[in-house]
Amino acid sequence: MKGVLLVNLGSPESPTPKDVKPYLDEFLMDKYVIDVPYLLRALLVRGIILRKRPEESAHAYAKIWWDEGSPLVVLSERMQKKVQPLVNVPVALAMRYGSMTIEKGLQELHDKGVTEVLLFPLYPQYAMASTLTILVKAEEIRKKKFPQMTFTDVPAFYNKPDYIKNLADSIHKHLVGFDYDHLLFSYHGIPERHIRKTDVTKSHCKIDGSCCNTPSPAHDFCYRHQCYETTRQVVKLLGLPEDKYSLTFQSRLAGDKWLEPYTDVEIDKMPGKGIRNLAVVTPAFVSDCLETLEEIAMRAKEDFEKNGGEKFLAIPCLNDDDEWCETVGNWINDWAK
Repeated sequence: MKGVLLVNLGSPESPTPKDVKPYLDEFLMDKYVIDVPYLLRALLVRGIILRKRPEESAHAYAKIWWDEGSPLVVLSERMQKKVQPLVNVPVALAMRYGSMTIEKGLQELHDKGVTEVLLFPLYPQYAMASTLTILVKAEEIRKKKFPQMTFTDVPAFYNKPDYIKNLADSIHKHLVGFDYDHLLFSYHGIPERHIRKTDVTKSHCKIDGSCCNTPSPAHDFCYRHQCYETTRQVVKLLGLPEDKYSLTFQSRLAGDKWLEPYTDVEIDKMPGKGIRNLAVVTPAFVSDCLETLEEIAMRAKEDFEKNGGEKFLAIPCLNDDDEWCETVGNWINDWAK
């Protein structure tokens, strides 16, 4: 019997330092997120970051928390509930970090008699800190707990025509009535070394502006290329002129060289360039979360207005949009056949 496991990032149990700390520990101690030797990672995370970050993050989570719980979890559950009636196989939901574990999701499918699982990381673009860690963790659990199961992975869908159409339609719908000067595509940042680590050719990725436009097998696993390609295809569908949009990367940690240009730096400059009305879309996420609701819709908006901007629109993620859920259902049905 076949079944599907949708996997998103995860969330703390509550917006309190007590619950945020173990969540951050699990997340930041993942060797695919902070990819340094274990002892150095433990020193960095447990000796430095977790001393102050849980309280700061809890404050940020508290600003976006819903009565039903974590927005990311609630929105992922709404999506799963909309997709389930569209398909003829069980669809379970799990998170990479937190209490909604991948093991629990696989157990749910196992209890329904599922032996063939479609692993569906809810990330349009491939990255070791998002997609790869889900696949590795799921395989570890399968070997230990569910050896009779087989997995099929959903590859990055950054350029699939139906996803691109869903994203473009959503952007267009939310821009109606908003007289914007500029549309910013803000993607989650990653360290540049992650790009080089996932380069299957070990030589293609130079991160110099040219490699992402030169065809290569590296592009199947290159987050940077996939961000630019998503943007290129959406912009083409929307018919946007070149001077009407740009691409940046958000949410970096200090200490490493991360993908540039940086979202916060660029947004701060925009009012000085005559951009008074700004719309921002975050296509690295399919569900709204801390990085979209607090970092962009609150902090970036505040910074933009403080620097002279007038109107700021944070375009929601696809979340449980009907067309997007239908697309996911179609992909599942194609696989289930």
